[in-house]
Amino acid sequence: MRAEATKPETGGLIDGAGVGKEIRARVANDVRTLVAKGTTPGLSVVLVGDDPASAAYVLSKGKACEEAGIRGDTTRMPASTKQAELLAVVDRLNADPAVHGILVQMPLPKQIDPDVVLRRIDPNKDVDGFHPVNVGRLLIGDPHAFAPCTPAGVMVLLRKYGVKTSGARVVVIGRSNIVGKPMAALLLQPGVDATVTVCHSRTRDLASHTREADIVIAAAGRPRMLTGDMIRPGAVVIDVGINRVDDASARRGYRLVGDVDFESARKVASLITPVPGGVGPMTIAMLLDNTVKAASRFAAAST
Repeated sequence: MRAEATKPETGGLIDGAGVGKEIRARVANDVRTLVAKGTTPGLSVVLVGDDPASAAYVLSKGKACEEAGIRGDTTRMPASTKQAELLAVVDRLNADPAVHGILVQMPLPKQIDPDVVLRRIDPNKDVDGFHPVNVGRLLIGDPHAFAPCTPAGVMVLLRKYGVKTSGARVVVIGRSNIVGKPMAALLLQPGVDATVTVCHSRTRDLASHTREADIVIAAAGRPRMLTGDMIRPGAVVIDVGINRVDDASARRGYRLVGDVDFESARKVASLITPVPGGVGPMTIAMLLDNTVKAASRFAAAST
């Protein structure tokens, strides 16, 4: 008599908020150790303009620094700031030994070239992981590379929940320099050993790729574009997207949704990240982690 196939369990939630809280607690402990040895980690954020989303994000970073014991400060500049003026601020922070991490909040006003600004940041203080030096280090597997915070956070979640990556088929939807490309690079590293397919806006028949994947990481910036019928039963789904959609019933007139249609995907996936509360909290946690790493290296080099 033929045995029936076991149906995989579905709908397990990956608690990014909980894991992020654990990381922040560890970071706070590492900060206390560094302070006891004479080094207080410092993170400097530069905010140009008055974009509400950027301002809110910078505020949350400041609060997270305070809770962890990191010396956080924010330089606010008007939207009319010239590129040379911003570069002068970056140069000042590069030269300040009390600053271990520098983050220039994106997006920048149209008169400023973000690539020029990112390349001006000292790679050893580039805790966002966007400088070409850190991008190159990441690709070759250099342990001194600062990995971009969101992909690094995804890797922590996969490890925390025991998701097998060795030999796994992973589809990354999105090819941005912030998430998609570094995500693929991290998954390809020895010890992770995933087989990675990167899909994007020109990919033909996206569902034919996602249905074959053991892990799907959606980072396309398109609300609910990955639906349950595009996912292989039992797959792990990581939703990096944070999108605002109109909702008259919500107090603010909108609500946040991911790149994944959560309700249909949850019925199929074995594990899935919610939005909010999934990948988002990991980004700030990993930013703090990178800042402490930078401070630790500075302290070691100074002894």
